[in-house]
Amino acid sequence: MPNFPKKLRQRLEKRKNENALRKLSNYKDLVDFSSNDYLGLAREKKIQRQAEGMMLESACSNGATGSRLLTGHYPLLEELEAVLAHFHKAQTALVFNSGYDANLGFFSSVPQRNDIVLYDELSHASIRDGIALGNAKSYKFKHNDLKDLNEKIAMSLRAQSRSEDSEIYVVTESVFSMDGDSPDLGAMADYCAKHKLCLIVDEAHAVGVLGQGRGLVAELDLEEKVFARLVTFGKALGCHGAAILGANGLKTYLINFARSLIYTTALPPHTTASIIAAYKLLDAPEGKEKRERLYNLIQRFRSIVSEYGLQDLFLSSDSAIQVAVLGGNKRVRHCAEILMQNGFDVRPILAPTVAKGYERLRICLHDYNTRQEIRTVLELISKFGNG
Repeated sequence: MPNFPKKLRQRLEKRKNENALRKLSNYKDLVDFSSNDYLGLAREKKIQRQAEGMMLESACSNGATGSRLLTGHYPLLEELEAVLAHFHKAQTALVFNSGYDANLGFFSSVPQRNDIVLYDELSHASIRDGIALGNAKSYKFKHNDLKDLNEKIAMSLRAQSRSEDSEIYVVTESVFSMDGDSPDLGAMADYCAKHKLCLIVDEAHAVGVLGQGRGLVAELDLEEKVFARLVTFGKALGCHGAAILGANGLKTYLINFARSLIYTTALPPHTTASIIAAYKLLDAPEGKEKRERLYNLIQRFRSIVSEYGLQDLFLSSDSAIQVAVLGGNKRVRHCAEILMQNGFDVRPILAPTVAKGYERLRICLHDYNTRQEIRTVLELISKFGNG
């Protein structure tokens, strides 16, 4: 085999020296405080059985066999998109293979040359990568800061001549994955509507949890003020894949121009059946019970944070994502190792995934976690992370 390139070796060595080298890991028999399976649907045997039943009933093959524009478009996918549009109160839905694919396809194809994209500085990498592949000018605004957004719009308009048909796209997330916080989405939607801006909301970490499972946009009745929503199925839905929600014209456009949809094999039928089954459970009384248990655990978590005097360590969050900012890759790794040694799967989030100095423990809460597990984790953090 040819020698491994010197430049690549040097980059890996730099990561090692910074204590930031990533590797794949599989931790078994630990209490889950790390996965995005907020409602435990990935563990639900009922969903597995229903998906298998749909597969038998529809006589689907194991694989999609091609892209959606060729042989990969099948009846279960149409059924899923109808379920999504109805559940999320959208005109239509278009399924992609992942949230990354959906954001990549949308942001690389929808904003056009001479358009402007304003995105929150903590936006997910898939949003940034999609924007980078497109032809529009882009500027980031301070996290959840409407005043800075307004200033960036004024600045971008001065810096760039716009034609009458140019658009401005404003991008945010309903729950940010590394902080667990949310923007003032109502104020942002009103601002965008007033100034005729196109608002895009990534609902990846809100779907299944907020707004009776429908997300923050639905909770605030903002469907008519949002140009496009991203929903994903690999988090609270416990499956895989994603969809863009929007108008019929947007769906038609993405089918024709979103390369991450056009040039990839479609989701396999079993995955699609699993998503449909997950939505049925989410919309049933059992789904409501799971959300209520999760809400109660989130409140309990925040209460114990206060009890141990950890408020300055933890970011403010009412979501299932709770974050303790420790600072320094070495310190965060050490604390995560202690938690794992005590039987808890809590992962360190290191620079460069987050800004240097803001390295953190990211704790994900689930409806199947117990109050005692929460107390023990926070007790350990108070001993080994708070100092």
